[in-house]
Amino acid sequence: MWQRGCERLAAELPEQQFNTWIRPLPPAEVAQQEENGHEAVLVSLRVPNRFKLDWIRSQYAGRIEAILTELAGKPARLELSLAPREAIAPLPRTQPSNMTMGQVLNQHGLGAPAAGRPAVPASVAARPAAAPVAAQPPAAPATAASLIQPGATPNVPPSATRHRINTSLTFDTLVPGRANQMARTAALHVAGAPGQMYNPLFIYGGVGLGKTHLIHAVGNALLKDRPDARVLYLHAEQFISDVVKNYQRKTFDELKAKYHSLDLLLIDDVQFFAGKDRTQEEFFNAFEALLAKRAHIIMTSDTYPKGLVDIDERLTSRFDAGLTVAIEPPELEMRVAILIKKAEAESAPMPEDVAFFIAKNVRANVRELEGALRKVLAYSRFSHKEINIQLAREALKDLLSIQNRQISVENIQKTVADFYKIKVADMYSKKRPASIARPRQIAMYLAKELTQKSLPEIGELFGGRDHTTVLHAVRKIGGERQKNTELNQQLHVLEQTLKG
Repeated sequence: MWQRGCERLAAELPEQQFNTWIRPLPPAEVAQQEENGHEAVLVSLRVPNRFKLDWIRSQYAGRIEAILTELAGKPARLELSLAPREAIAPLPRTQPSNMTMGQVLNQHGLGAPAAGRPAVPASVAARPAAAPVAAQPPAAPATAASLIQPGATPNVPPSATRHRINTSLTFDTLVPGRANQMARTAALHVAGAPGQMYNPLFIYGGVGLGKTHLIHAVGNALLKDRPDARVLYLHAEQFISDVVKNYQRKTFDELKAKYHSLDLLLIDDVQFFAGKDRTQEEFFNAFEALLAKRAHIIMTSDTYPKGLVDIDERLTSRFDAGLTVAIEPPELEMRVAILIKKAEAESAPMPEDVAFFIAKNVRANVRELEGALRKVLAYSRFSHKEINIQLAREALKDLLSIQNRQISVENIQKTVADFYKIKVADMYSKKRPASIARPRQIAMYLAKELTQKSLPEIGELFGGRDHTTVLHAVRKIGGERQKNTELNQQLHVLEQTLKG
């Protein structure tokens, strides 16, 4: 029955997903049992590590149970558990006597990779590779509720300042949640065993979502573990500036000496390399030199590698050769947790109902969330009033008036057409090639999500289409959004653009 269930899943899932998450699983144990006086089937499946267990449970367990129930002709329940752990090779360096990054990884069920295990390629954006087997019993997965207490002083050596690392941006001060789960897990792996897995690590997402915080956290963790490590953080514009200076002075040997000798290079916003051929050439050389010596490279960008424009294909293909993960806008619960913890750090406890009110009205990114929090705290201090929903409403009245403004279907059509580089007229034309039909469906979906228009009204504004056509588009795009990280990212960009 398990074999037949896997065959069904193979037919339903994209090949890359099936080969990554389902095919490597061992055969399940299937047993008959009674539940509430009725016959049922218990399917026990052992998964090699906590990360993979949580991912299968959240992404595939429901569908697996439905397929097995159909095949068995009776209710089937999937029971996931961790497989017995095998011996794991130690990290390839001497660990200090206090808690090391390796121990931190083990606490999260993210032990060091087994000896000889090859790096896992991940050309598909945001597809997390299976985490290595844990060296200790893993702890429960981190959620937005399981946050580190604020005010914790990061134990980072003062020498970190010469690496341009912000010592306050650590894993302890990063609020974990579903939106950054994959990126955070991959970053923990890199911090514990740089140069081994997920090299390069490419993190992408919109502004203010925590990309910079995450790569600083890796740098801080490595420097805490190995104070002598050669770590450098810089923005892409700083690298461009270095190339220009060395080009003017004809001192490219100095540039190579600076970048080619690093153990860890953290570089923000690589999309700024667009159109700068000499910069791209020098970065390509540094990239190749660092990978050859098993140094690690972590990059951030506002889009996935294949979405970068005016950047040499040699570079984008290498960006995509390690692991590419997205950071998405935080979900409601994560936004609430961020507000409560940051308010505590400011010694201004925030009632949960106020945090929910702010979180529901500020959705774009963490930076805007922090800005809204600062406004509310300042308003409370200046007016000498307690923090409540009414005070938050007064403090954020300008923001709320912008959020509540009406978005027109016409504006959605123009914004989507510009984004996908088609004509606005194509939105209501009868043309049906995929290059036009897809953006049209996306515009219909956004019209349903962001306006008060009914399905027939939306259909009328899209060239007199039937409401069933609009319904099909809404369901299709909404369903794909849950599975396709690239589409989800594009929709977030469009929503933020439309909301101003």
